[in-house]
Amino acid sequence: VQLQASGGGSVQAGGSLRLSCAASGRMFSSSVMGWFRQAPGREREFVAAIRWSYDSRYYGDSVKGRFTISRDNAAKTVYLQMNNLKPEDTAVYYCAADNAIGLATIRFSREYHYWGQGTLVTVSS
Repeated sequence: VQLQASGGGSVQAGGSLRLSCAASGRMFSSSVMGWFRQAPGREREFVAAIRWSYDSRYYGDSVKGRFTISRDNAAKTVYLQMNNLKPEDTAVYYCAADNAIGLATIRFSREYHYWGQGTLVTVSS
C-alpha cells in the first residue's frame, strides 16, 4: 500500500483545513487508516483513525470535537477535516495504514506499517 497525503498549508487560528490521503494498492475489510502528527522536538502523536469497513472512528484527546476523519472507499481516500485550528496544531501530519489493528493499539504509531510522506500544517495566532 502506498499513501499520498495532501492538503497542508498555513492558516490563522480558528481557521480550517482538510487533509486528504489517497491509498494505492489493496485495502482489506479489516484495514485501518489513521492520521498522526509530529511537531518539532516532540514525539509523534495520534490524531485520528478510521476502519475501512465499519463506521468506527477514533480521535486523540487534543482534537476531539474539532477534527473529523472520514473516508471514500471508492476513491480509496481518507480525509481529515480540521476546524477551529489552534497554534498547537502546527505539525507535520502523516497518514498511515495497516491491514488490521486491534482497538487496544490503534493509537500507537508502531502498529501502522504503511506511511505517507507527511504534509505540513502551520497555524498562526
